[in-house]
Amino acid sequence: MKNLFISCVVMGLAFAGSVRVSAQTTLTLKDCMAYAISNSTKIRIQEAAIGDAQIDRRDAALALFTPQINAQTVAYYNFGRNIDPETNTYIQTTSFHNSYGVSAGYDLFDGFKAVNNYKISKTGLLIAQSQEKQVEADICLAVMEAYYNVVYYKRLTDVYEEQVATAEAALKKAKRQEELGQKGHADVIQMEADLADRQYDLTNTFNIYQSEKMKLADLMFWPVEEELVIDTSMPEWEVEPVSTSAVVNFALDHNPGVNMASWKELNAKRELSTAKWQLLPSIGLYGGWNTNYFTYPNQPTAAFGTQFRNNMGEYVQLSLSIPIWDRLAKASRISKMRNALQKATAELDQKRRDVESEVRRAVQDRDGAATAYQQALRKVNVQNEAYTLNLKKLEQGLISPLEFQTACNNFLKAQADEMNSLFKYLIKQAVVRYYNGVEYVNQ
Repeated sequence: MKNLFISCVVMGLAFAGSVRVSAQTTLTLKDCMAYAISNSTKIRIQEAAIGDAQIDRRDAALALFTPQINAQTVAYYNFGRNIDPETNTYIQTTSFHNSYGVSAGYDLFDGFKAVNNYKISKTGLLIAQSQEKQVEADICLAVMEAYYNVVYYKRLTDVYEEQVATAEAALKKAKRQEELGQKGHADVIQMEADLADRQYDLTNTFNIYQSEKMKLADLMFWPVEEELVIDTSMPEWEVEPVSTSAVVNFALDHNPGVNMASWKELNAKRELSTAKWQLLPSIGLYGGWNTNYFTYPNQPTAAFGTQFRNNMGEYVQLSLSIPIWDRLAKASRISKMRNALQKATAELDQKRRDVESEVRRAVQDRDGAATAYQQALRKVNVQNEAYTLNLKKLEQGLISPLEFQTACNNFLKAQADEMNSLFKYLIKQAVVRYYNGVEYVNQ
């Protein structure tokens, strides 16, 4: 498994207003995760989704607690045969009509549709907010893995640089010993070949390091024109015993993914309930006010103000709507909502099972990585001692360059295993902490 550690560059504002690097500052993993969250397009998308959910909640609240109010005015000319509003007889003339009206209506009973829609909108906002937290967690975990990959390959590059320097010094000394007749030419050639291998490994590792650093910069949305500075300090080794069952229980109660699945199931139940209640009659209360004004050519008509007052009228209406036959539309909706509830329940059960498995696997992997790191630490200490002794033997001509190369390879592999097992442990430990309620960015 690849792993890494990282740092970044802080940007400053120039007096002209353009963004420039004012100083290079080493950033921690937490800083890099925070930078990635603040610049991620995925977070911006989720923020827009939260905005939509807030609008839905507002609209549902207005539909539940406020009536619908309308105002209208109409003005028109009528040509030809029409009814005289004063005599209620047909006349053949041109007339002008102007009316005004205000109406309001409120559903007294709509099968609890407005109530359930308001509850669904509130849960929808919670789902959108949890989705944002889930996206933040995914971003942080991806940045963490890329972070440890960078530091892994950077430190591995440093190890190869040390080995190249050691091989160069050993080759230089061997050439001098060859001139003095203390070493054979075959040993010198073997050491030159070993140096070439070390230089190749150094170049290849450095290229991988640069590639991993670019991956991290992409995850962070780091400016392409700015250099990404790396902090290669090794993180501290910490042992945190945890109860697997306690972490599982906490995750099942607080994990954003489980919460979202639970809220979706709750909304599915409300949708089904609303669909069933729509089979009942609906009751509405309505009221309004209206007036009008009219004129006829060459005929005396009252002034606008007089007609406005005299023609005013109000009304109050109580309506009862009874559904009789709608081509089974409501029955079909009930069936679909019942299927949606079954789907949401199954998804919740699956999500709970997935989270429980992920937690148990994370704890197991973390404990396994901890054991592996302790063994790798002992291994690197032994190999370091063996490498130091073999280096002295090589200088004294007691072992061949091929034997020394084997010792170098063993020491290099031990160092790589140590770093790999440590970074793997840190990632798994971070996952366990996350499921136990500590967000990645706060670790």
